[in-house]
Amino acid sequence: MSRLSSERVTIAQEIVGRFPRKKSALIPLLHLAQEQDGYVAQDAMVHIAEMLDLAPAEVYGTASFYEMFKFHPIGKYCINICTNISCQLVGAWNLLHHAEQRLGIKAGGTTADGLFTIEDVECIAACTEAPALQVNYRYRYKVTPESFDGLVAELEAGKLTGEFPPHGTLATVRQETTETWSNRGTEAQAKVDAR
Repeated sequence: MSRLSSERVTIAQEIVGRFPRKKSALIPLLHLAQEQDGYVAQDAMVHIAEMLDLAPAEVYGTASFYEMFKFHPIGKYCINICTNISCQLVGAWNLLHHAEQRLGIKAGGTTADGLFTIEDVECIAACTEAPALQVNYRYRYKVTPESFDGLVAELEAGKLTGEFPPHGTLATVRQETTETWSNRGTEAQAKVDAR
C-alpha cells in the first residue's frame, strides 16, 4: 500500500497525543504502518516523518535498527527459527533445514502462496525451552520436525488464527486512551457516590 489510511491517521494522532515529544511516537507509528500492510512501506515512512516533523531518513534509520520491522512484503505467517547456541545444541539447524524442505523455500524466502516466510534468527530469549521459534512473534517451544509439520498444517487450515494473527499485528486489542480510562474513573466514582 502506501501512506497511512485515514482510519490509521486518526489512531496515529491519538498515539502522538500520548507523548510530550512527537518523536517519541515513532516506534508505535511504525508498528501501526506494519499492521496496515504487513510491512513498513516507503510511503508510510514518509507519511510518519511528516506527522512527527522528522526527516524520512530518521524514520528509516530507527526502523532498520529493529529486526521486527520489514520493508518488503512477507508471508502472512513469519516463522523465526532461533539458531543461537542454546537452540543449536538441541537441534535448531536440523529444524531450520526441515522447515526449508517442508515449505520449499530457504531462510529469508516466502512461499509462492504468500502464506509463510522463514527467517533464521539470533536468540529469541527462550533458551530453556529450546529449540524455539516464533510465528509472528508468538512463541512455540521445544519444537521438533514433527511438531513443526503439525503447526504448519494447522496454520494452512486456518485453525490457529486466534493464536497467530497475520504478520504486522502487534496486539489483538488496541490500548485504551487516557480519555477512556478517565471516563471509567468518573463512572466508578459516580457509582461510589450513589451508594
